[in-house]
Amino acid sequence: MPKKEKLDEETLALINWCIEVEGFLVAGGATVKQAQDHIEEEVEYFTDLFYDGLAPEEAAKEALA
Repeated sequence: MPKKEKLDEETLALINWCIEVEGFLVAGGATVKQAQDHIEEEVEYFTDLFYDGLAPEEAAKEALA
């Protein structure tokens, strides 16, 4: 069995932030799969929004605009 890789705090924060964005995308009308697919397809865009300091709700609003 492969050894699990430990993620650094910054990476964990980004993942948790994306999970919150996903929730807002779903609340805005996307299915969970659509929200996950969109985040995966636009990972660089969402990463930029994370580092720009946008709240998950703000990032979801931008993505839905």
